[in-house]
Amino acid sequence: MATHLTCLSPLDGRYAGMVDALRPIFSEYGLIKARVRVEIEWLLALAGEPGIVELAPFSPDAQRRLRQLADGFSVEDAARVKSIERTTNHDVKAVEYFIKESLKDDAELGPALEFVHFACTSEDINNLSYGLMLDAARREVLLPAYAGIAASLRAMAHTQAGQPMLSRTHGQTASPTTLGKEIANVVARLERQTRQIAAVELTAKANGAVGNYNAHVISYPDVDWPAFSRRFVEGLGLVFNPYTTQIEPHDTVAELGDAVRRANTLLIDFARDVWGYVSLGYFKQKLKEGEVGSSTMPHKVNPIDFENAEGNFGLANALFEHFSAKLPISRWQRDLTDSTVLRALGTAFGHTLVALGALGKGIGKLEMNPQRLDADLDAAWEVLAEAVQTVMRRHGLPNPYEQLKALTRGHGITAESMRAFIETLALPEYAKQRLRDLTPSGYTGLAERLAQDI
Repeated sequence: MATHLTCLSPLDGRYAGMVDALRPIFSEYGLIKARVRVEIEWLLALAGEPGIVELAPFSPDAQRRLRQLADGFSVEDAARVKSIERTTNHDVKAVEYFIKESLKDDAELGPALEFVHFACTSEDINNLSYGLMLDAARREVLLPAYAGIAASLRAMAHTQAGQPMLSRTHGQTASPTTLGKEIANVVARLERQTRQIAAVELTAKANGAVGNYNAHVISYPDVDWPAFSRRFVEGLGLVFNPYTTQIEPHDTVAELGDAVRRANTLLIDFARDVWGYVSLGYFKQKLKEGEVGSSTMPHKVNPIDFENAEGNFGLANALFEHFSAKLPISRWQRDLTDSTVLRALGTAFGHTLVALGALGKGIGKLEMNPQRLDADLDAAWEVLAEAVQTVMRRHGLPNPYEQLKALTRGHGITAESMRAFIETLALPEYAKQRLRDLTPSGYTGLAERLAQDI
C-alpha cells in the first residue's frame, strides 16, 4: 500500500502537505476534470449556434445538468474515466465515452451525444484544459504565495528602514545602506516580476486536426468557424490563437514558465544573501523547542529554510527552463513529445510552492541583531572616503580621489585618522563640520526614506 514513505516524488511524500493547493489543479484528476469541463462547454456552444440545425438549443435544465457533470466531477468519476482508458488506450477518448455514458439515459441530452467532441482533435481539448489549469494555478495559488512573501518583506523593510548596515560590493566594505533598504530592493524586484507573471497571455485554440477547421467546414460550411472558435476560447477566459498546427504551439506556456523562473531566480538571490547575513551575525534565528541544527554540533542553528528554498527554486527552474526550450517545438504538424512534458507542469509549480513556503518560514524566524550590524560599521571608517572626496570635488580641491586613495587603500582607517585628514582640508567651515560629524552609521543617504516608500 502506497504511503508518503513509499512515494517516489518528495512532492507526494516529504512535502505533500505543502502542495495540497495544487493537487486539485495539476493532478491526473485535475487534468481529467478540466477536459470534462472543456468538452461540456464545447457541446453547449455548439447547441447555441443557429447554423448547426441538427442540434437544438438545450433547455435551462439540460444546461444545468451538463454543467453539474463538470462542476461536480469527483475523484470516483475520474477513476471511471481511467477504467475506460484501459480499454481505449486513449485518455481524451475515454473522457468522451465517460460523458456519453453519463448522459445516455437523459431524454433531452441523449440524442445529442454524437456532438460530444464534435470535429475536435484531442489537442483541442488538451490545450484548453492546460490553459485553464495554468491560469487557475497562477491566480489561485502562485501569485498569492508570492504576494505573501512580498508582504512579509515589505513589513521588514519598513521596520528596519533606519537600521544602518555595512554594504559589501565585491565582498569588500562599501558605502553604508540600511537593512530595510536592502529588503525593499527585493520587494520592488519581486512585485515587478509577479506583475509580469500575471500579465502573460495564455493562448488556446479550437480548430481541429491541423488548425484549418477541415472537419468543421465539411460538416457545416455556412458556419463562421473562426469566429465561433474565438468566442468559445475567449468565453473560457483564454486568449484565442487563430494560427496553429494540430497543437497550440505552447509559446505562452513557455512565457509563463520564464516569468516564474525570473521571480524564483531573484528569490534565490535573496535567500543566498540572507544566508550570508546569518553567517555574519546580522540576523539571529528564533529557536524552536526540540529542533536540532546538527547531528554532532549542539551549538548550531542552521539557516535551513533558506537553503531548502534555494534548492527547490533551483529544481523548479530547471523544469521551467526545459519547458521553455522544448514546448514550442513540435515536428511538422504534430508530435507527442509535449504530452509527457506538460504533465510535469505541476511538478515545477510544486517545487516553487515548497520553496515559497520554506522562504516564508525562514523570514518568520529572523531576528535582526543591531549590535553586530553596528559593530561592523564602527570598524569600517574607510567607507567615508567616498563622502570626503566627493565634498572635496564640490569645492574644487585638487586630486581628491587620489588623496583619499592614498589615505585609505591598504591601510587601516580609524575615526581619528579620518578626522585628522579632514582637518588638513581647505574646505569651508560648514562643509568641514559636516564631515567631522559624519560616521559610517550616519552615511546612508536616502536609504531610510526609500525603504519606507516601498
